Parts: sequence; structure tokens; C-alpha cells
Amino acid sequence: MTAEILHQDRLLPGVSRTFALTIPQLPESLRPAITNAYLLCRIADTIEDSTRLAPRDKDLHYQALIDTLHGEEDPALFAHRLMAASRPEQPLERELLAETPMVIAVFRDLPKAQRRALQRCLDTMCRGMARFERLKHSDGLPDRQTFRDYCYVVAGVVGEMLTSLFAQANPDIARHEGRLRQLALGFGQGLQMTNILKDIWDDRARGICWLPRDVLAEHGFRPLAGDRWHEDSRFRAGLGFLVAVAYRHLCQARDYTLLIPASEPGIRRFCSWAIGMALYTLRNIAHNRSFTRGNEVKISRRRLHAIITACNLSVRSDMLLIAGFNWASRGLPNIEEKQLAGLAAEERLTCNA
Repeated sequence: MTAEILHQDRLLPGVSRTFALTIPQLPESLRPAITNAYLLCRIADTIEDSTRLAPRDKDLHYQALIDTLHGEEDPALFAHRLMAASRPEQPLERELLAETPMVIAVFRDLPKAQRRALQRCLDTMCRGMARFERLKHSDGLPDRQTFRDYCYVVAGVVGEMLTSLFAQANPDIARHEGRLRQLALGFGQGLQMTNILKDIWDDRARGICWLPRDVLAEHGFRPLAGDRWHEDSRFRAGLGFLVAVAYRHLCQARDYTLLIPASEPGIRRFCSWAIGMALYTLRNIAHNRSFTRGNEVKISRRRLHAIITACNLSVRSDMLLIAGFNWASRGLPNIEEKQLAGLAAEERLTCNA
């Protein structure tokens, strides 16, 4: 194992505690690429999250990241320019940007097929984020199609990338790659919707909301910047509907995991831990729709350990995985298939990413 790979492994826990737990469960051949992919996505996130960069400046940095991955931009120069322009306040963001040349060095040493999968993901993500920079608003996204497309460019493409990497690693997975890629869109959207719902108020504090306004309007709620949204029963009804949509997408995540052969327990653990954390977060939101901070619906460490234990015990059995999913999702609101119109991840995307 190269020094750069060890270095990126040490960098990961400071950037994401969740992925620092789940990535080590994967087969050793997949860990460097997936760790690298996550760090690259977080570098793209630092551009999206910056409050100092105007949309046109963000366009330039997104393109520079794409060019860097394609070998057309010097990694150190890219990192220096982004650091100087964005001036991130969080120490972990500054450390990540400072280590960008190391992250790119690992990327360039990956096998060609893995590199191609990561490039496709980052190309789509960066171009999509650039588009949504002009669509984001403190009162939400215009409609459900835009919301669905946003979930695709920040999460669905990651699901497609992971599926490609899994298929490269195991011919039994490759035989189901077409179906897995379809389910990966729902998997990604379910996880992203869970994060969006959990982080509503943290995002609004930064002047951003990713919720679809038309869905809220259908429940009688029209968002205004100064309103205390959580006190309005119509908003809480719309929130409950979106929880139900996220749950339906996590059912696709369950089906995705069941298509992974039991002979790959590491990949199954990687998937099932993420699903379990999302389901229990959705349950917290569903039972406390008046929450005002993400910490109020975040799962506890005790719950996290219980999820990990349950998933580890059931990972080789389809029957036990299904039973565990049903147990974790009890009490979540449900919706009919026709109510998913416009929010189904597998529908044709309108995004030009």
C-alpha cells in the first residue's frame, strides 16, 4: 500500500465519519478508489458550499477540477487558486484542499477502468452543481423535477459510479449491472433526500433550501423567507410526504443490496449500514416534524452501534436483511406509486449535466 493511499485513509475520518466506518468494510481492491472518489466529491462540495464565490467563479473552479482529473490542470495550482478564492473557514476543509495534490496523485495511480468511472461521476456532478448554483433559493427549488435532478447530480451519479466499480470487481455483480444501475438512482436519491430533510434548518441558516416548492404547495404551504415553517401544520404534512418518498427510494436501496451476492458481505455491509442509518433518521424526522435543528433527528451513537450489529448478523441472509429492513422502517409513512410522479429517480432526467 502506497504512502499516498495511507495518507488519504487518515484524511477520511475528518471529512466523513460515516464513510470512515463503511468504506473499510469493502473488499481491499475497492477501498482506494472509493475513498478517493469520496474525497474528490468533498472537494467539489467545498466549491458548492462556499459563500465567497459568485456563481461564475464557481463555474471556473468546477471546470478546473474537471480539467485536473483529465490531466489538463496542475493539481497544486488548482488547489492554491481554490483556497485563495474560497478561503474556507473550517479547518477540515482547508486541510482537504491542501491535500488535493495527494488526492489527485492517488486518482492517477488507480486502474484505468476505475479512473474512468470516477471521471464520469465528477464530470456530471461538477456540471450539475454549476447549473444548480443558479437555481438554489432560500425558499426551495421550483418543482419536483428540479428536486429529482438535483438529487441525481449530487447522489445518483455516485450510485452509478459505485455500481460500475462493484461490477468491475465481481463478475456475478456485472451480470446484474443494468438492473443495479437503475436501482442505484433510487438508492442515491433516498440517501440524499434523507440528508436534505435532516439538514433543512442548517441549510436555511445559510440561505439555502432544497425542498420542492410545488410539493409543499400541494399540501397548502407556500414558503416565505421569514416564516417559522416548522410551526405550520401544512409544512409538516409536506415534510411527511417527502419522508414517505425517501422511504420508497430506500426500498429500491434494499433491492439493490439483495442483488449483491452473499459472497460479497463487505459490499452488503457497506450498503446495509447506509440504509439502516437513513431509515432511522427518517423515523426520527417522521416522529418529530417540528424539529428545528439537525441534531434533534440525528441518530444516536447507541442506535448506530445497534444498526451495525444487526446488519452484520443478517448480511449473508436475504431473509434476515429483509426482516431487518422491515423492522427499521416500521412506522414510516407510505405513499402509492402514482404519488411518486415527478419524484421517481428512475424517470428520464431533465438535467443538462
